[in-house]
Amino acid sequence: MKILVATEKPFAKAAVDGITDIATKAGHEVARLEKYTSKEELYAAVADADALIVRSDKVTKEVIDAAKNLKIVVRAGAGYDNLDLAACSERGIVAMNTPGQNSNAVAELALGMMVYISRNCFTPGTGTELKGKTIGIHAYGHVGKLVANLAKGFGMNVMAFDPFVPAEKIAADGVKVASSIEELYSSCNFVSLHIPATPQTKGSIGYALLSKMPKGGCLVNTARKEVINEAEMVKVLSEREDLKYITDIAPENAAEMAEKFGKRFFATPKKQGAETAEANINAGLAAANQIVKFFATGDRTFQLNK
Repeated sequence: MKILVATEKPFAKAAVDGITDIATKAGHEVARLEKYTSKEELYAAVADADALIVRSDKVTKEVIDAAKNLKIVVRAGAGYDNLDLAACSERGIVAMNTPGQNSNAVAELALGMMVYISRNCFTPGTGTELKGKTIGIHAYGHVGKLVANLAKGFGMNVMAFDPFVPAEKIAADGVKVASSIEELYSSCNFVSLHIPATPQTKGSIGYALLSKMPKGGCLVNTARKEVINEAEMVKVLSEREDLKYITDIAPENAAEMAEKFGKRFFATPKKQGAETAEANINAGLAAANQIVKFFATGDRTFQLNK
């Protein structure tokens, strides 16, 4: 089988070497398309591929239509809103992600961002410490659980809300369970956001929730830009001069927000969540192993379009 690694933002060399080694040992061919600049390049490269590995590259219906032999596509990472799952299902193509492989990198970034904004974005002036503050984990999945563990190391109090995780499972980790999303936002100095971008969550974080945060509250977003209602974010930051927002996914109006809100707002110039050597390698190797297992045994453990 031919496995195409199509990455506009390439994997690290160690990841590429590992993917190639895993695939070739299993009897598969590996092709690479890196730093491509047009959709047409991707259409041409995927035309005869049996499997596809991507990072944040968009696998649209047009890509699926061009991939006549495609049987499986794996997004090397947790988020998968760049995959057109409906188009994959229509063609009988299995779509997967690699949950957990980037989690530690994202969790460490979330805490680093909290330190950064608490210390006036590393500019002169008196900042605050994380110790003794309460952090709310909005969605207690792979990343959320790691953020909770790291936050405890800083001496923080930890609360979490996730309607899809049993309360007793969260409590077993020594984390207080919020009875509602409103309680989470109204009780926490920091809220660390880890929800996916779905039709239900897009634009769901806005004025109603953010205005409930305590004085000096800060929202930390290492999830997705789409879950934020950006107009309402501007409204609440304008009305509440004590609130802060730090994000790894720059909003459309990032320049305007930076000018208007100064050190109460910061967006990384480019998404950094999974940008560590370790996460890069882990996700790439996981994607290769999942494809090999799929072709060998039909394993669909991480299938998204069930």
